[in-house]
Amino acid sequence: MIKITFPDGRVQSYKKGVSPLDIAGSISEGLARNVLSAEVNGKEWDPFRPIEEDAELKLFTWREEEGKKAFWHSSAHLLAEALEELYPGVKFGIGPPIENGFYYDIDPGDRTISINDLEKIEQKMMELARQKSEFKRSEITKKEALKHYREKGDEYKVELLEELEDGTITFYKQGNFTDLCRGPHIPHTGFIKALKLTNVAGAYWRGDENRKMMTRIYGVSFPKKKELDQHLHMLEEARKRDHRKLGAELDLFMFSEKVGPGLPIWLPKGTALRNRLQNFLRDEQLKQGYQEVITPHIGKKELYMTSGHYAKYGQDSFRPISTPKEGEEFLLKPMNCPHHCEIFANTPKSYRDLPYRVSEFGTVYRYEQSGELHGLSRVRGFTQDDAHIFCTQDQLKEEFLKVLDLTKLVLSKMGFDRFTAQISLRDPKDTEKYLGSDENWNAAEKAIIEAAGEADLETKTVLGEAAFYGPKLDFMIKDAIGRSWQLGTIQVDYNLPERFELEYTGSDNQPHRPIMIHRAPFGSMERFISILIEHTGGQFPLWLAPEQYILLPINDGLIPYCEEVQSQLAAADIRGVIDERTESIGRKIRDAELNKMPLMLIVGDKEEGAEKVSVRRKGVGDLGAMDIDAFKRFFHGLLVEES
Repeated sequence: MIKITFPDGRVQSYKKGVSPLDIAGSISEGLARNVLSAEVNGKEWDPFRPIEEDAELKLFTWREEEGKKAFWHSSAHLLAEALEELYPGVKFGIGPPIENGFYYDIDPGDRTISINDLEKIEQKMMELARQKSEFKRSEITKKEALKHYREKGDEYKVELLEELEDGTITFYKQGNFTDLCRGPHIPHTGFIKALKLTNVAGAYWRGDENRKMMTRIYGVSFPKKKELDQHLHMLEEARKRDHRKLGAELDLFMFSEKVGPGLPIWLPKGTALRNRLQNFLRDEQLKQGYQEVITPHIGKKELYMTSGHYAKYGQDSFRPISTPKEGEEFLLKPMNCPHHCEIFANTPKSYRDLPYRVSEFGTVYRYEQSGELHGLSRVRGFTQDDAHIFCTQDQLKEEFLKVLDLTKLVLSKMGFDRFTAQISLRDPKDTEKYLGSDENWNAAEKAIIEAAGEADLETKTVLGEAAFYGPKLDFMIKDAIGRSWQLGTIQVDYNLPERFELEYTGSDNQPHRPIMIHRAPFGSMERFISILIEHTGGQFPLWLAPEQYILLPINDGLIPYCEEVQSQLAAADIRGVIDERTESIGRKIRDAELNKMPLMLIVGDKEEGAEKVSVRRKGVGDLGAMDIDAFKRFFHGLLVEES
């Protein structure tokens, strides 16, 4: 007999060799029908794989991310099986699950697989799924595995195998298809009831631009057709809300090949939007005692070697900039924190100066691969709403809680009401990726966990997602159409103060090392605005809209009156424009709707004579005529509603 410990602490005995599926069946038939994967002693586990020793067990269904991951991984194998039947001789790279679905990289040889072929492949996948083929795991020697793929002529799997250690290699088979894979997988293909192949793209083998271009086929699958229908509806909504499309239509930002890919240019309306976001945060930071600073866009290479950023980000940075002085090199800054450490060290500090809070809207640079660039959400130059708090151990929790409150205020103000917090810790099995001592890491992780608990946040803990210098708390929001995004981060860092030898004089008149909190509620202005555009569909809150109203004169003779109205509203801090085009009023209204204008003020001879405007609100309709003072009161009432 072996002892199985469940997440609630309950312990039960089972016969050695019992599977997670058997255990689920002993709890309830319903659970057994829905189990997709498991975790045994912290390791991913097939639901059908025997357990041979005492274990801690977690069972995952479609409700958990781990269950979805196994479901989509199994769907990638189903895709590969269909491709092998339809295109004999096809070679396979990798087929992982991704955030929303799966893909498989393949080499179809001298054939071309296009988007027009996806329906045929989908039909073959569903035909195979209905056969309810079981996923069967087998351990295999490296020699046998290499022989299998060399005989098939699949050089991609051979390359992957050559990097694996003997004794760690497993194959999975379903139907007539066998694949090199770690698993885990769902019990059988019959769980897959609905699927859609969504795209075909090119992808370099292993992301290397010097390797062969493979064909990547993307898909998504579900245990119920209703869920697929909902997902496809969400994708259609996402296409309508694509920030690249709306950003161009609303004249917010642009890109130029002459300037360079991944380097956004903010147009006047986008700049106004961005400045309002920054000014909102500036005002809140001022209330909380932050001091704003500005640091250079470059720094000496030695600065980032001291911080560790060169070792960790060197491969993803622009090449060093050489100066006329021999041996002198600068880097475009990848992060603001080393500069802020230098600011702290600039003058002697005592415990009375702490907490010391510095903030900056600092632009940083990373050399993202061209294939990974995506509008504003993945760029090579971006501005972080960065701040660093230097504090004592006794101040750490209180400062962390203040940052939590500020981050929640930012998310609430932007309309992101649904969010969870992800506690990102280091991977205890791979500590070489991280800087600093175990003592410092343990203290930092404890501080984050305790503060999140005290703030009563809904949290999820993930190993291996910490920054290289410290653990962090990431906010995971859901947008208007249900998609998840990571926005805002708070990090506790004992290591950079150590590397920069930062000190303050304590009440005992002895030198002490401060603790550093990194925080960025927006994350990056570019990525945040891309998400905000898609969340709102370009219909920004009134306080944030670049233009809050548009005056629509029925004829050119009314423009002077419109200019007078515009002047009065500007004096009340209400911003807007006049549509002076010689177009019909119907056309002007349609264009204002397309441009997401919150309020339209229509002016005819009647309105001019009464010194009024006819008000039309987007999404509501006509609200009737108002004099200018009445409109000001109405407008400020809308702002109060938003706040």
